[in-house]
Amino acid sequence: MAKFLFVFRGGGVAQQPPLSPTDLGAHLQKWYAWRESLHQSGHAPSGAPLANGGKTLRGRDRVVTDGPFVESKDMVTGNMAIVAASLDEAVALAHDCPIFDFDGSVEVRPLLEASTP
Repeated sequence: MAKFLFVFRGGGVAQQPPLSPTDLGAHLQKWYAWRESLHQSGHAPSGAPLANGGKTLRGRDRVVTDGPFVESKDMVTGNMAIVAASLDEAVALAHDCPIFDFDGSVEVRPLLEASTP
């Protein structure tokens, strides 16, 4: 099995105005159920949502700025590593992600195995 990374952008946590606590709680329950289904089917999900804010370092001079500041639909809101037989299977697994309920996106990327010297 190969490893893949889901990069989540936008979605319920990036909504403006923010979701009500009740709506956010219901949405998070969908995430927990989806993650559990991936776990139960042997895809070993791991990852975490990201807090808002942070800092960005850019360029050769490593200039530090507050941020990231992007449109909410483009904001990276979390990630999850999974195992799957192929990229096509990983994409199929991403189809049920609750992020699509709020017009978010999932970028599916193969992870390269790190080689040791």
